Amino acid sequence: MRTDDATYYDVVIVGSGFGGMAAARRLRGRGKTALLISSTPEHLFQPLLYQVATGVLARDDIAPRTDTLLRRNRDVEVVEGVVTAVDAMPAVLTYRAGGQDHRVHYGSLIAATGAAQSYFGRDEYADRTFALKTIDDATRLRAHLRACFDAPADDAAATTFVVVGAGATGVEVAGQIAELARRHERREVAITLVEGLGEVLPAFGGGLSEYSRGALEKAGVEVLTGSMVTDIADGVVTVNVNDGAATRKIATDTVVWSAGVAASDFAGVLADATGCDTDRAGRLLVNDDLTVGGVANIYAIGDMTSLHGYPGQSPVAMQQGRHAVDIITRKRAPGSVFHYLDKGSMSIISRGRAVAKLTERVTFRGLIAFVAWLGVHLYYLAGVGNRAKAVVAWVRSFVGTARPGFDEVVEAPRTEPQPIAV
Repeated sequence: MRTDDATYYDVVIVGSGFGGMAAARRLRGRGKTALLISSTPEHLFQPLLYQVATGVLARDDIAPRTDTLLRRNRDVEVVEGVVTAVDAMPAVLTYRAGGQDHRVHYGSLIAATGAAQSYFGRDEYADRTFALKTIDDATRLRAHLRACFDAPADDAAATTFVVVGAGATGVEVAGQIAELARRHERREVAITLVEGLGEVLPAFGGGLSEYSRGALEKAGVEVLTGSMVTDIADGVVTVNVNDGAATRKIATDTVVWSAGVAASDFAGVLADATGCDTDRAGRLLVNDDLTVGGVANIYAIGDMTSLHGYPGQSPVAMQQGRHAVDIITRKRAPGSVFHYLDKGSMSIISRGRAVAKLTERVTFRGLIAFVAWLGVHLYYLAGVGNRAKAVVAWVRSFVGTARPGFDEVVEAPRTEPQPIAV
């Protein structure tokens, strides 16, 4: 939907991720006109991208259209475009859509554009690896994996996989590639998970990290902790192993990069517009009430921000989105401090194996954590139809041996990864 230069909205939301959608939904019935601007037409359930990449779920199962999800929020309009400038003093925002620039006046602005992949200064790795930040990333990797498993049995590089970063995404990708190979493709593969810190899933730590490592190794994943990738070139990954004790060279057609994040480009636009400081990853150092710099009507939430060491997870973004709207609509007093209610973290490893951490003392592992993970992600997945399709796909994939997501792959030429925007 187009807007002209005279259009005014009480609230403009930039981004259709968890934070942006939580803010938009919170506005329902609050008597405020709102515009949501997103660079993509879909609301992406990012934690399940790896399941699209490994053929468990179909693309549309985790990426319904944003305007469809907000169709009952009559006061919220949705437009697909890219914000190019913000002028904080007259409260004017410029975005580009359909090849044209549009200007919008706003009462309050909520920025929720998330994070991009970081390559720690080696941006050339974007051309040589696969990331998992967008739905196109996932479908590109899925087509590539399909082609790898269709390659001749003597093509060792096709069935050798390197995953960089042993956070939740890296662990889940490595575990599902192992499941895919063993239960669906019935092929021998080599999977190496590389982590610079001393344990997998460092955010969990202790016994949960040890359990996760053991589960991965039982699934056939080689885990290299205290190790760093020093080069990726000509189909070979060079790894500095065990803090420099040795050097490994791994010939592979597939490197999945899940190590490190950087703030989206829009964070830089806001920093320039408001004078807000940023950290080394470019994230906005927002105020305690989520406002940006010295500007009282601009809020930033989610992965593009840094506040009190809160994790870059969807629950944080959603709570921040609702908090910002509550201030804007005066359900909370201006300047109200944001406090994150930590409901715990969880990560799946493979079929029947997962870890969950509710508090430092309350943790779960194994089948009970796996079932809890399925339940929580099903609850937050947008759309009743998508939930039903996810249940069917999970039964077929985890109880049976199917990979229904691969039905969408029409062509899967095994080529070099395409450049990924950073």
